[in-house]
Amino acid sequence: METSSEDSNAQVQNTGSDQPLVELAGAAMKGVIQQGIVTPNLLVADNTGYYGPHRQAAKEERTASDGSYSFRLRGNADDWALVTLTSDSATRMICDVVPACQQAGAQAVAFGQPMTLDANFSLRGAGDLGLGNVNLTPLTHLATVIAERGPTGLSPDALASAYTTVEEWFGLAPGALRLPIPDLTRLDEQTNVSADALQVAIANAAFLALVNDNALWNDISEVVADAASQVSTTGQISILGDGTNVALADLISAAAVQASDLQMMVDSSVISQKLVVVEYRNVQRFKTLADVTTEGDGSTTDSGTDTTDTTDTTNTTDTTDTTDSTDTTDTTDTTDTTDTTDTTDTTDTTDTTDTTDTTDTTDTTGTTDTSDPTSTLPDNAALLSWTAPLTREDGDSLALSEIAGYEVVYGTSADTLDQSLAIGDSSVDELMIDELTAGTWYFAIRTLDTDGRRSALSELVTKQI
Repeated sequence: METSSEDSNAQVQNTGSDQPLVELAGAAMKGVIQQGIVTPNLLVADNTGYYGPHRQAAKEERTASDGSYSFRLRGNADDWALVTLTSDSATRMICDVVPACQQAGAQAVAFGQPMTLDANFSLRGAGDLGLGNVNLTPLTHLATVIAERGPTGLSPDALASAYTTVEEWFGLAPGALRLPIPDLTRLDEQTNVSADALQVAIANAAFLALVNDNALWNDISEVVADAASQVSTTGQISILGDGTNVALADLISAAAVQASDLQMMVDSSVISQKLVVVEYRNVQRFKTLADVTTEGDGSTTDSGTDTTDTTDTTNTTDTTDTTDSTDTTDTTDTTDTTDTTDTTDTTDTTDTTDTTDTTDTTDTTGTTDTSDPTSTLPDNAALLSWTAPLTREDGDSLALSEIAGYEVVYGTSADTLDQSLAIGDSSVDELMIDELTAGTWYFAIRTLDTDGRRSALSELVTKQI
């Protein structure tokens, strides 16, 4: 039942003056949603243990020009809140789809320009007040629907599990849905954005990209509503689709295309390189989804366990040998976060990751899946990944803020590493090097600290082109 503004104010005033004030903030990003109406509700269990919205915890507010919102409400750090966004005639969303956003009955809106939203548009997200950060996106919306259908409703455990499930569906890193989400239309201004955060933003953009590519959908509200309806009914999203419903594979494919198109839009080489990584991750996730064996109409979504194992058990290169002040421990990918294929499946002829090569964790020279609608890692390219060191060689701790970047050196001989690439961003942990000529290539990496000191080179890894 709707309440008047007077009723709403009364609810806020009766939250209890004995409770401390807690700040709850976040952003509505699909892309940036401006002037969206945001309302927080505390989540409380009833006498059966089912958690649901108990009361409005603060007066509704509108999102700012960057999509952000902030509340000060009464509650405890271990309380959880559900935040709901709705729209009206004043609400605008920045188009985050390249080259333009289309909705039925309206002119296309160019990338980076504001567009109107229909009155049915709504997003939800949830989180604990101790963290104080709740994003509102299509992905967080699906997570709340998953939790809500369970026996405990929007309980802390159910929400945490649901967020993890959605992250696994889209091949995202654990905890990625709570990362600050970048504005895809202003990437050149965001030098510290991580590949994980970019992947989340692009996955959300894919919901609107489907409107462009499929006549079934008139606007983004229909895409989000269809996905949410599937989740509410079955707890899953159709993998490959049935021609009438949103398919997870379609969303992943659209995300890969958007990552590719965005590379042409940015000037920053660092951001462009991270977009390459995001594109590659989505392509590999799509390939895995296409290989999942499903029963009946293929509506069962895989759990994501095949594609979220970030430990490459075939990589035996340990690069802990350093001779300077910065320890480049494991700088040649002992945790290959781009390997999204099941390395135990020895019968899959479409797996382009060579799992028998103990030094090259991204050998894509195997058979490629010609049904893949997007391009995979080029045959003349190598994808390197590494882990930032935690200690210096003398055993002293090394903070990420003390790392200025990395230097990758490579060449066609182990004794002649005559080419190099400098990375001036400590958060970068992957690099694709392309346009390599035929033959064996050798790669190594060193860490650079903020005092200008360099570690010794890591052990070599190789790639056969």
